[in-house]
Formats: sequence, structure tokens, C-alpha cells
Amino acid sequence: MNSVSVAELEAAIRNVPDFPKPGIQFKDITPVLSDGRLFNAVIDHLLFDLQPHQVDKVVGIDARGFIFGAAASAKLGAGFVPVRKKGKLPWTTHEQSYDLEYGSATVAIHIDAIHPGERILLIDDLLATGGTAAATVKLVEKLGGNIVGVHFLIELGFLNGRERLAGLTAKSLITY
Repeated sequence: MNSVSVAELEAAIRNVPDFPKPGIQFKDITPVLSDGRLFNAVIDHLLFDLQPHQVDKVVGIDARGFIFGAAASAKLGAGFVPVRKKGKLPWTTHEQSYDLEYGSATVAIHIDAIHPGERILLIDDLLATGGTAAATVKLVEKLGGNIVGVHFLIELGFLNGRERLAGLTAKSLITY
């Protein structure tokens, strides 16, 4: 296990006030990504309770979930599956829409990305309201995947996104 503490990871996350709009406190993870020691520590912490070959595929959510998900899949010896915004995947997809504060969004997965019974770890950088993660869970389940965990670097606990993942093993390294 990496010797970097979660507190050290949290200290490296930059708070950017009023981005992308006034009143938002954006959690910038680029300082963590640019430091190899910290980046590796995030992957180690996200996978703390998993061993290679306990997961068949890691699903990463567009876009920062791709960064952590791909690294996690390599460490686990698992495949990587991207879940992208509607219209971004080049082949036949299943889609799932979800509500946003103002409007809705849709995520998509290739129809052959996951096979029935495969063990799936879902990874993203941030759990906010839980809409994107819950929509991704529905896509994985539609393909017959068994979700073994939903892991995040950051959780904005005051937005109660975890409630939308009820019944799943959800873990976050840092909660604000």
C-alpha cells in the first residue's frame, strides 16, 4: 500500500471559488494528477479492499472517471469500459437519461461492453447528486453486470448523492 495518507491527498486538492459559476467551490484534482506519487496513492486507496482478478471490468464515467478507472483496471488486471455522454461512443449503445438541477443528461455504454455475470467496479472522481452514477449503475445492470463497488475520490456529502446508490457498496476517499 502507498504511504500517502488520505489527508495528504485532500491537502493537494485545490479549491477554486466561483467556478464554473458564482457560488460553486470547484474541487480541482489536477495537482493530484500531476504528482505521480499522489496519483498512484489515489489508485491504491480506491482499490484498498480489492485484489487482482476480483473484478472483471472497471467502468469509468466520462471524463475524469476515465483517468482513475483506466489506472485501476490496469492494476487489477481487468478490462476498462468507458461510459460517455450521449453521442460520443462510436458503436451501438444503450443509453440512460437522468435529471439535472435544470434539465437532463444522458450517458451511454456499448451494448457489448459488459457480459452477464461479470463483476464490475464503477469509478469516478466525484459523487455529487448521484445522478450520473445511478444512471451508470442502471446501464451496467441492464447488461447483466454485477456491481461489486462504486468508488469515488471525492464526495460532496451535503448533496446526498449516496442515497441514489442505496444497496450498493459506495466508498469515497474524501468527503466535503
